[in-house]
Amino acid sequence: MKVKLFSWLGRDFVEIDGEGQDGPAADVATEQLFGRFETELNSHGLSLDNTVRSRVWGRDKDARALATAARAKILAGKRKAASSSFISQQWFDSAANAGLELLAMKPAASDAERRPVEFDPPRNYLCYLRYDSVVFYSGYTSSANTLEEQVAEVLNAISGARAISGAMSQDFKRTGRLSVLLRRSQKLSVVKEQLAKESWIDLANVDFQFVDGFAGEKYLLEIEATALSG
Repeated sequence: MKVKLFSWLGRDFVEIDGEGQDGPAADVATEQLFGRFETELNSHGLSLDNTVRSRVWGRDKDARALATAARAKILAGKRKAASSSFISQQWFDSAANAGLELLAMKPAASDAERRPVEFDPPRNYLCYLRYDSVVFYSGYTSSANTLEEQVAEVLNAISGARAISGAMSQDFKRTGRLSVLLRRSQKLSVVKEQLAKESWIDLANVDFQFVDGFAGEKYLLEIEATALSG
């Protein structure tokens, strides 16, 4: 298990990454990971209630599905947070079939508003979480035919979500960040070229990672966003 502490946007964050045990089914391994993560969060004065984003990793499609279902049971209600899930064998250093990345935030004030916002109609993941004026958007995808079209559609969806979440008044280049998770068979240069065309994006604030697959077979990439709201 890896733990990283850092400050950003005037808030303190705890980032935890871990692989499940080799042996249990992916859902059981994921439940165990959440237990270990909560113990670690407690040592920093936080809990799973402070979760703002989580990524589930599965070694294969079935493991991803089981791990995602386990997460949905644990991060429910007010605990709901921005989320995404991926398939990747290379993410694992062990023989585990499920892994978890979790980001928790300590709000600047103890009475800060935490508001999970669903899509309309609801999906099996949040549109975004607004917590202490920071907005965490779930990973957005597209079923368009080409990578270029998928990038454009996802960026449009993020812009729409920023508008309804009250984040359009902020300078995304200065206070925002994107994480792009790209199918291993695709060209990173194509994504970078598309992002560079957008005046509101600074490529210095974008990180990239390759994966083997997503929840949908047609998805070529998934983009997560974080932004400060007004």
